[in-house]
Amino acid sequence: MKAIAGLLLVSLVSIPAAAAPLAEGRAAALTRRLEAILNDPAMPLPGLSVVAIRAGEIVYRRQLGSKRLATPGTPARPMDAATMFRVASVSKLATAIGAMKLVEQGRLALDSDVSDVLGYRLRNPHFPEHAITLRMLLTHTSSLRDDAGFKWDPEVDLREVLVPGGRHYGQGQAWSAKAGPGTYFDYVNFNSGIVATLMERAGGERFDRLMRKLVFDPMGLKAGFYLADFAPARIDDVATLYRKREKDGAERWDPDGPWIAQSDDFGAAPPSAPAGLDQYVAGTNGTLFGPQGSLRISADELAAIMLMLMNEGRHGGRQILQPATVATMLGRQWTLDGKGIKGSGDSDNFRGLYQAWGLGNQHFLDISKVEQGRASGDRLVEGGGFKGVGHLGWSWGLNALFVFDPRTNDGMIYVSSGVGANPDLQPGRFSSEARFQERITDALYRGAIAPR
Repeated sequence: MKAIAGLLLVSLVSIPAAAAPLAEGRAAALTRRLEAILNDPAMPLPGLSVVAIRAGEIVYRRQLGSKRLATPGTPARPMDAATMFRVASVSKLATAIGAMKLVEQGRLALDSDVSDVLGYRLRNPHFPEHAITLRMLLTHTSSLRDDAGFKWDPEVDLREVLVPGGRHYGQGQAWSAKAGPGTYFDYVNFNSGIVATLMERAGGERFDRLMRKLVFDPMGLKAGFYLADFAPARIDDVATLYRKREKDGAERWDPDGPWIAQSDDFGAAPPSAPAGLDQYVAGTNGTLFGPQGSLRISADELAAIMLMLMNEGRHGGRQILQPATVATMLGRQWTLDGKGIKGSGDSDNFRGLYQAWGLGNQHFLDISKVEQGRASGDRLVEGGGFKGVGHLGWSWGLNALFVFDPRTNDGMIYVSSGVGANPDLQPGRFSSEARFQERITDALYRGAIAPR
């Protein structure tokens, strides 16, 4: 293991010899298993895209279902390899890669007071003596909260949200009154908005364009955070996200009802720029571009990012991140111990789902328990046996997982474009996830990664 600045880091290995692709029969059996999950009447899914990586090589990829369901007069559009998804919180991992690139370039620092970059004093008013750092923002120990929201219009300067007396400060709901910076883990979307704002200040341009320059263009990816800049052909590749749930009002789940579009319904209308964007000043409000959850990207492009991290920051002939930067990013920063001290609090572990964290990535420790009659923990496969780093995503019906083991370079990616019933009513058997999520990861692991 490597150690930098007293932190235990993941030991990255070089890419092993190429893995053999799945035998035809094994691949067919895995496809049938995934199709059964997709079409399960207890939890139907409109579409599913998956990738499995074994020993640093893609051994299985498949797209099932529709990226856009049929409407009167318009047939369904099948999922394909080019299909992009709004991948919810998996976006945070991509945002962290961009931030770490700026750290590598010396334009941001992990442990400096972010006030120096923002241009105003950023302090939790309940703990004014404690500086807030980029490391705290990336590890959800900043003491920020989502209670005041985590996305604002272009004309809003986040200073007016964060600093007492600001027009949007309200009662200071953005700040925890119970735990100061660096002392308590609480999963918070607003952290990513501050990270994006810091990136704009350090990089000198809008977050979405900076991410293209730092990460997506060098890797040759069509992914992006801002749809209004997408060409029409790329917009057509974006999957609509669905739930069998009323879109407005009480949002009642209705498993026997129709699929209701929740996001990215571009068969109905193309995306448009928010009012006032032309007047936006970069470095004032990075929440605008959804750094916490609005990345549109395909499963294959997520696999390219995974392989880049596996390969110590190298993609093709280009070094996207230096090996030391990747090691620092994936290094363990926080571990749940329940004592509530020194960053090891249990404020928001989502029924035991969050056990450990790196810089913008979750560490899956293969923990499974039963608490109050319900399974909990971060276990990914039934019976255990797979640990890794990565991120989960769920919102607007979408469910996604990006996870790999840096020791073996085995990895799994799935993106589901909707759910047909309330996942809370179908809990998992060995984790805090819903049962259908467990079934997908277990199928990928046993069907494509586990030795036979």
